[in-house]
Amino acid sequence: MFEGLRVSAFLAGKALQRGNKGTLVLTVMIIALVFVNLVFLPSIVAGVVVLFNQQSVNYNYGNLIVEPRENEQAITDAGVLTRRIERIPGVLAVSPRLTAGGTVTFQGTSLARSVIGIVPSEERRVTLTATRMIEGEYLSDGDTGATVIGKTIAGNEDPRLDTQDSLGGVRVGDSITVTYTNGVVRRYLVKGIFQTDSFSTDASVFVTRSELEQVTGRSDWASQLLVRTRTDGDEEAFRLRLYSYGVQETVKTWQEKSRGIIGDVTNSFAIINLISTVVSLVIAVVVIFIVVFINTVNRRRQIGILKAIGIEPRLIVHSYVLQVLVICAVGAVAGLLLLSGVVQYLTLYPLRFPGGPVLPVVELLQVVQSVASLFVVSAIAGYVPAWKVAGEEILEAIRG
Repeated sequence: MFEGLRVSAFLAGKALQRGNKGTLVLTVMIIALVFVNLVFLPSIVAGVVVLFNQQSVNYNYGNLIVEPRENEQAITDAGVLTRRIERIPGVLAVSPRLTAGGTVTFQGTSLARSVIGIVPSEERRVTLTATRMIEGEYLSDGDTGATVIGKTIAGNEDPRLDTQDSLGGVRVGDSITVTYTNGVVRRYLVKGIFQTDSFSTDASVFVTRSELEQVTGRSDWASQLLVRTRTDGDEEAFRLRLYSYGVQETVKTWQEKSRGIIGDVTNSFAIINLISTVVSLVIAVVVIFIVVFINTVNRRRQIGILKAIGIEPRLIVHSYVLQVLVICAVGAVAGLLLLSGVVQYLTLYPLRFPGGPVLPVVELLQVVQSVASLFVVSAIAGYVPAWKVAGEEILEAIRG
């Protein structure tokens, strides 16, 4: 067995040394590009998922969301519950939110939106929205008659620049009118405008919770409590911990709240990724098959002579498969180097998606799967033409 492998390796080495160097280099580069294509798109998909996950935690939900009990509209005695949760080990901060529906109007343009009442000092400890102000400043706990709004709802004077319906170019210092569903009408001075790149957050209107309590006539109520934990990734364990400490309200993780959006995005990209992977592997098969087929056809006489002196056909076939595997290995290494360069460049200059900058996330499993796929399809593509030519009669092969 080992003697036969040595013979196949010797034949493969001589064939690579004496073969056309230009064809060899071109084949290696094609394999390298196929490898990059196999890994690059999944890395972008993983980057998009990471981006949305970060936005969900940092701007939308925190780590956990405490919602009213079943069949209840709001959390009563929110202050007591907030303090109880804050005392649970591992909890960093809790931000109570009160939400009320209404219509926001500016210079004749109206949009139906939910107005969110927050305690700014607590909200700063749970979300990072306050760090993403592009105009003006964030709310203070004692503010009344003031609001901060997202860039999406503020919009631009030129509607063609907006990706969603907006108020048409609100700026800091302008006033907007909110007509709540209970009939209360309030006029708010726009204190600041933020841009987080999160679709839902940038379409939000924030006022202080005390302001919204006056509008709704509800005291110490909350629509939900956002909980920030000291560590990320243990949300399910923290959810169970909250229940074990006597929290009877509904507790959800940010993964549960954002599962629909992230799932749709991931599924859409998965289909594109599957198509791209199939096309890339087909290209690799075709290129390897053509190269080996032309190589074996041009060496039919040599193959016939090798068989005539006693070299078994299977060893000849194995020599061509070894050639292909060597080319594939060199191509994979070249692809890794090329991919590293692309990743480094995109780390410095990220792709700008509608949801924000996306950094490629290269996963080791994806690299291993891509290399394995290349080796498998290359071995098959190299075996078939070599087996066909090596199976010819000796005299027929020598005659060419």
